[in-house]
Amino acid sequence: MQHGPVVRRRKLGAELRTLRTGAGLTSGEAARLVGWHQSKVSRIETGASGVKPADVRLLLDAYAVHDPQLRDLLLVLAGSGDGDDRRHWWHAYRGVLPPTYRDFISLESQATAMRTLETSVVPGLLQTPEYARAVTRAAVDGLDDERLDALVEVRLARQDVLRADPPLELNAVLDEAVLRREVGGPEVMARQLERLTEAARLPQVRLQVLPFAAGAHIGITGPFVVFSFSNTSDLDVVVLDHLTSSLYLDRKEDLEAYTEAFDALRFHALSTEDSLDFIAGMRRNT
Repeated sequence: MQHGPVVRRRKLGAELRTLRTGAGLTSGEAARLVGWHQSKVSRIETGASGVKPADVRLLLDAYAVHDPQLRDLLLVLAGSGDGDDRRHWWHAYRGVLPPTYRDFISLESQATAMRTLETSVVPGLLQTPEYARAVTRAAVDGLDDERLDALVEVRLARQDVLRADPPLELNAVLDEAVLRREVGGPEVMARQLERLTEAARLPQVRLQVLPFAAGAHIGITGPFVVFSFSNTSDLDVVVLDHLTSSLYLDRKEDLEAYTEAFDALRFHALSTEDSLDFIAGMRRNT
């Protein structure tokens, strides 16, 4: 279990090593191609040291990696903030966002699929502006209006991944408590339930409700997110969010455990159709 930058560095190094061997190069040969000492390539590949985006570009060119999506993902892992401003929009909020949140957004922006269990609040990608404001005000103590506005802007800007081409595939399991917790008051919740109904009808969104009637389940230990990437499963990661930080799990056994847990939660949850009916019933009662 590591913080985001450590996981990103290790994942980046492992992927660069795979690409090098796929190109039929030894670490020494790769180093000579880019004008480095072999030890620098080794440190990068083991995650022992960080690597600048410019150095990643050199290696990718040496390995004849031309896939733009893969290149962009690896540059994000290296901490790149240049390139298309639309794709790296969160860097404009550096003074507002803590590093762990920026790490999360960078992964979210590059992922092809996201599986999330939420036990307390609606996932950020599905929140209305009013709900996002109420949640942010409650979660972050002492916010002035300017900083609150900025954090809500970030929350809403993140939702663009659902409208991208191709869009992020979102699989969300919501505990019934998420729907019954009255965040922001009745009117805010009524609009939020309406938003969930709209989102659940999108082809890239699969929304399921885990009712109280399901009893105790594997998700009672807390919410989690699993990010998946189409280019390589080696970059998949689990994110556990805490009050003051986020923790990242990238070991194969951790990914398998959380994937199996999510599948079990989906099995015990209502179907997508029944979940829509459940939300509709709650809307009628608000």
